Formats: sequence, C-alpha cells, structure tokens
Amino acid sequence: MRYYEDLEVGAVARFGQRHVTREEVVEFAGKYDPQPFHLSDEAAAATHFGRLSASGWHTCAMTMAMIVEEQDRAGHQGLGSPGIDELRWRHPVYPGDTLRVETTILSKRRSQSRPEMGLFRAETRVLNQDDVIVLTMVSNAMVSTRDPNGTD
Repeated sequence: MRYYEDLEVGAVARFGQRHVTREEVVEFAGKYDPQPFHLSDEAAAATHFGRLSASGWHTCAMTMAMIVEEQDRAGHQGLGSPGIDELRWRHPVYPGDTLRVETTILSKRRSQSRPEMGLFRAETRVLNQDDVIVLTMVSNAMVSTRDPNGTD
C-alpha cells in the first residue's frame, strides 16, 4: 500500500501502455466530441490534422485509465482530485498510436482540516510510441495518510 507518507517530491514514475484504435476514436467522438475530424477520414484530411485524430478528451480518458491501473497495481490510497490546474494537448493522437504516462510529484502537504488526508501536485506527461509528448497536465490529488497524527 502507498500512502501520503510514501510520496517523495521529485519522484518520477513511468507506466502504462494504451494502443489507440480507429474504432474507439470514432466511438468516443460519436458520443462525446462529434467534430468531423474525429469522425471522418475525409473531413480530417481537409484539416491541419491531415487524418482522423482522437479527441483531446479521449486522450484524457485514456490517460486516466492508465493512471488508475497504475494506482491499483501499486496499492495507491487515492481519494480523488479537487481538479487540474493546467491541461494542454501538445500533439494529435492518431489511430495506431501507443500511449504511455510519466508523472513527477511536484509538491505535497497534509490537509489542515482533514488529518487523514494529504494532498499532492503532479505533472503528468503522456507520450506516444515515438516519445512525442501528446498531453501535459498539472493535477492535484488527495491521498490517505498512514498516520493522521504524523508530521512532515
């Protein structure tokens, strides 16, 4: 199990592997982001994308799936997130890409009002198979403390 006390500022984690298929790009876009360049090869070819591309929100969803898989694998005692401070889609994600995640813990602190909880900020980078960064975000997360009466 991994608790607040186990988190180290500056620690880098690398994990995940998500292959992007044309079918899921079109399915996600059809439900949640029905812009033509996410739905049609012909429409996408006429844009700066040049070909069918995944919605940025789909990229976020795939990233979240990889993060949760890693948390489950590592026994991370996550309690959710109060939000994201920065989110950037840096490069299109295309069918056939394979994505992975890198995170760096930027800071951490104990909650003043809830001693059973700690908070941390992390920078997340999502890269494709060519090591091109496709998404970056700085997120805030809540995590259980092992010892609510502990100090940093």
